[in-house]
Amino acid sequence: MSGIEGKVVAITGASSGIGEATALLLAERGATVVLGARRSDRIEALAARIAGAGGEAVPVATDVKRRADLSRLVATARERYGKLDVLVSNAGISPISPLDDLRVEDWEEMVDVNIKGVLYGIAEALPVFREQGFGHFVHTLSTAGLTIVPTMSVYAGTKNAVRAISEGLRQEAGESLRVTTVSPGYTRTGLADSITDPDARSAIQSGMDKIAISPDAIARAIAFAIEQPAGVDVGEIVVRPTAQS
Repeated sequence: MSGIEGKVVAITGASSGIGEATALLLAERGATVVLGARRSDRIEALAARIAGAGGEAVPVATDVKRRADLSRLVATARERYGKLDVLVSNAGISPISPLDDLRVEDWEEMVDVNIKGVLYGIAEALPVFREQGFGHFVHTLSTAGLTIVPTMSVYAGTKNAVRAISEGLRQEAGESLRVTTVSPGYTRTGLADSITDPDARSAIQSGMDKIAISPDAIARAIAFAIEQPAGVDVGEIVVRPTAQS
């Protein structure tokens, strides 16, 4: 029996990319997955795919900008399965651009999704984890927060804000809760679709086309952290293409 089998895992941003790959891998290894994303048709299809392969999944339409949606995601796990073992806060956007462009609406959207979306997840899951006496937060960050480059300052800022929040949460968590951050490098996802600056979008897409790794690689890293024994906390994982500087 693996350290994943029997666990109930809620995942935001589950409709594609890293979230979808993580849901498929964890379900294959015996977890029950609660799928959260705005695109309800996508997560319904994913849940059906998992069920068709003998797994257990339930879709919950979730916009992480709405705390009530995160509340429903966590509540669905508890009501249907009696517990929540892991919350994977994976939803994120990256409408990067030079600061001189003053794309303030894009900045606000990144703050709302990338930071507040994670905080809403903490607000809903932390009391549940405390009551249960166990629980694991997994937060998807980015290597953009490790090496700051032009056009990515606000995006990197949101990811580093979550890095700081996660470390504070880890220190406050005590002996019974776990906190993991995973920082992917170039990964084949639809993240570039959120970029409104055409030059920035083209540059990122070009990098993805050349060196990006499969989202399965990130899913395996998340699974590694989850499957560890209860007393083992994997704090931070960085996964990038070997070709990425």
